[in-house]
Amino acid sequence: MEKLAKKAKQAVISFILVFLSVFIAIGEVSYLNGYHVGKVLGESVNAISNNLIIGEIKDSEGNIKVNEKIGSDDARPVIIKKYLEKYNSPLVPYSDLIYEISNTYGLDYYWIVAIAQQESNLCKKAPDDSHNCWGYGIHKRGTLKFDNYELAIKSYAEYLKREYFDKGLNTPELIMKKYCPSSNGSWARGVQQFIDEMENGSF
Repeated sequence: MEKLAKKAKQAVISFILVFLSVFIAIGEVSYLNGYHVGKVLGESVNAISNNLIIGEIKDSEGNIKVNEKIGSDDARPVIIKKYLEKYNSPLVPYSDLIYEISNTYGLDYYWIVAIAQQESNLCKKAPDDSHNCWGYGIHKRGTLKFDNYELAIKSYAEYLKREYFDKGLNTPELIMKKYCPSSNGSWARGVQQFIDEMENGSF
């Protein structure tokens, strides 16, 4: 009789543990389903502690708004790629390089892309065969040209850090005063707009 009671007690305990496990699993699935909205766009290979899932939401005008929920730092290379793809830029294959070289020189991820957007519509209006999307080294005496985009990106990142950020010129307005001093302010406003688009995921 005592053995039967012991077995019955063990069976009840086992049932309770199974029930709790199922209940917890269902709760986690429900939570995660509610946490990510929209279509999955990509997963960062640079995730540090979490796999990153980026969702997209389209507003009433059909614009894509990136909805990042986990590991915002890890979203940066994905945002660069999606932004370049949005505008059919020839820089798309170099999105990871842009992110990595920005980190190397201590630049925020958006500078190289935002200035390229302002100067050349993301390389679609750059001087022929120059791979120079940033309008630097272009003057009456000639045009600075590179054999490929990789060399151009690396050179530009080093130039931007050395000639601007190392000298305290670290906002669109401050950069503009040296980069294109003849601008009436539209250059800085344009760069800031493109930075905001990437930072807010509104593109």
